[in-house]
Amino acid sequence: MINTWVWIAWLVTALIALSSTRNPLYLVLILMCLTIVNNAVSRSTHLGNDINSGARLPISPLRLLVMLVVLSALFNAAISHYGETVLFYLPEWLPLIGGAITLEALIYGALNGLVLFGIFWTFMILNQALPSRRLLRLIPRAFYPVAVVTSIAITFVPATVRNFHQIREAQSIRGHRLRGLRDWLPLIMPLMVGGLERALALAEAMTARGFASGGKSGGQFWERTLLLLGTLLVLAGWTLRLTERWFLLGNTMLIAGSVLIFGTLWILGRRSPRTTYARERWSLQDVIIILGMSLVLVFILIPLPFLDRLTLPYEVYPKISLPGFDPLFGVIIIALLLPTLFLHHQSTHSHS
Repeated sequence: MINTWVWIAWLVTALIALSSTRNPLYLVLILMCLTIVNNAVSRSTHLGNDINSGARLPISPLRLLVMLVVLSALFNAAISHYGETVLFYLPEWLPLIGGAITLEALIYGALNGLVLFGIFWTFMILNQALPSRRLLRLIPRAFYPVAVVTSIAITFVPATVRNFHQIREAQSIRGHRLRGLRDWLPLIMPLMVGGLERALALAEAMTARGFASGGKSGGQFWERTLLLLGTLLVLAGWTLRLTERWFLLGNTMLIAGSVLIFGTLWILGRRSPRTTYARERWSLQDVIIILGMSLVLVFILIPLPFLDRLTLPYEVYPKISLPGFDPLFGVIIIALLLPTLFLHHQSTHSHS
């Protein structure tokens, strides 16, 4: 099982890689890597590994890709009238969209659509790879009650959808058909009653376990005061840093406010004990993936003399041209496939 922090590192690396380039060759290569990782995660899901098998896209990925690319291209072409390759003109009296519609604007908008799809696709892969209980462990203990309530709110929607499908199938077996508004009543009423019953049962269970039980009001007052003071120091320090005269004082206040905030959160976390039955351990595969992601970030973020960083931005304005490609960048991007090696190993081991 891949460590949760390793998946977070993979997510951050993929997002930075997507945000750092508009080169269509690199973007297509990144999307291919994401697709392969998604297929590996799906195979692991079907074989019953510790992966959230309930996470599925509500729309076909291909349809989502086409929709985002087309809408982004049309939107950018309508509001951005730059470029030398003019396709046609819209009347000038049209607000905002009036003017020349250029091929360069269409292509740049389509590239932005590819980036948006890649970001969404990355989060969906993480949603399949990590169950919510593993993500909750990453929340600081000071925010644990809020995290639990948020996770309950997030899981309420898919639970309600599953309950609705079950009710509809049961009513269909009894001969119920949807012909008008009145026919929705046998579906809505059981759904509402079932939701209320689950909410009451959950509230009773959380109360019996002493969830978010109140502490000393005096301690809460001082902790809130320290958090407010730390926030004010951070804001004041950030403002003073904008001026050369008070730059040093601004840095001092910024550091002091940050220390005060994190120290107060640490104290709050110490007062919120949390039991962990099985702690995640780091293995050799986790270290290999982390090193690979670190290497990708170094090559993307740090200007190295043997890399052609001019191939990353890909300017389509004022006239479209063929994008460049550095093979070394392509090899580095392929490192995003590292999780698939160990997911494939897990799938083979589970199948045997």
